Amino acid sequence: MKKIAYQKDKATKKDFENIAKNIAKEIKKGDTILLIGELGTGKTFFTNKLCKHLNAKNIVNSPSYVLLNEYTTETTKIYHYDLYRLANAEEAMELGIFDRIKEGITIIEWPEKIKEYLPKNTIEIHIEHADDSRNIKIKKIGGIK
Repeated sequence: MKKIAYQKDKATKKDFENIAKNIAKEIKKGDTILLIGELGTGKTFFTNKLCKHLNAKNIVNSPSYVLLNEYTTETTKIYHYDLYRLANAEEAMELGIFDRIKEGITIIEWPEKIKEYLPKNTIEIHIEHADDSRNIKIKKIGGIK
């Protein structure tokens, strides 16, 4: 298992944009991104920037109430889940997360609820409040290049 760490304290919106751009160059169909952070830290903002750099054709917004938004690129689909309102992993399974995980790029907000079921090849992005900015820590785990 390969782990690569990146950390940026006091990250600005421009930093989010640059990080999203770099990750967009690396990820491919079958990869999973886990977004970990409190409410309002910028998980959906980051997803918006990532989808922009993947040339998604849809408008990115929070899937908090619908639980899943799908975005389309020229080469793959992006599945954007928000598990905040789910009580347990069984509810996530009912959504079909694990059926779709290899069909496109999967982005999961609040993945703590299903951590034991997630694939080994993931990018974990931890985002924390830091005054008027954010602290970001990224871990690549498994076979993602």
